[in-house]
Amino acid sequence: MKAPRAAHWLVTIALLLAGLAGCGERDRYDALPHDAVVLAFGDSVTHGVGAGAGEDYPSQLAALTGLRVVNAGVSGDTARAARSRLQPLLAREQPDLVIVELGGNDFLRKTSEQQVKAFLADIIGAARGAGAQVVLVSVPRLSLLRASVGALKDSAIYAELAAEEGVILVPDTFSQILSDSALRADEIHPNAQGYRVLADSIHAVMLDSGLLIN
Repeated sequence: MKAPRAAHWLVTIALLLAGLAGCGERDRYDALPHDAVVLAFGDSVTHGVGAGAGEDYPSQLAALTGLRVVNAGVSGDTARAARSRLQPLLAREQPDLVIVELGGNDFLRKTSEQQVKAFLADIIGAARGAGAQVVLVSVPRLSLLRASVGALKDSAIYAELAAEEGVILVPDTFSQILSDSALRADEIHPNAQGYRVLADSIHAVMLDSGLLIN
């Protein structure tokens, strides 16, 4: 049992360092207030499919940060469709931060990367228009074959969007989770350990960007 546990922590450390490297050279952002509301906006990965109650990444991020994290993940959602449900959520929750994890289902439906980029840009614009800061989680252009052999990579549109829009990026983590059979429940969903790695990486990026202060 010791070897798998050690391997898991080595993967966790590597992913945290990847997240820090992706954010370290950016400008620091406004620190969140102690009573900040975080809106986790995404699809089945945000919802927590593949893990038990309380093991989804928003729940684990709430435990790490002490902040209220609202799980607004909808299984099967696309970036195209999610745009229509964001405004009511922004009005109701009035979040200080929106974490966007979307695009995987668009890719599975063969939507072009440039279209997905445009949908995500709309979501980022709406969140910022409501006064929220944005964290963008990079998503691979999902391929069940590439996932099965551990060869997934982020779609380039996420790094492009982060640079163009000036938002915080969480790079590489999701792709590496889905490329590791020990961290996923199936080819497109993390398991509880995978969600913990994702929460840890988002938390590390929030610290490094100045959103959170130790």
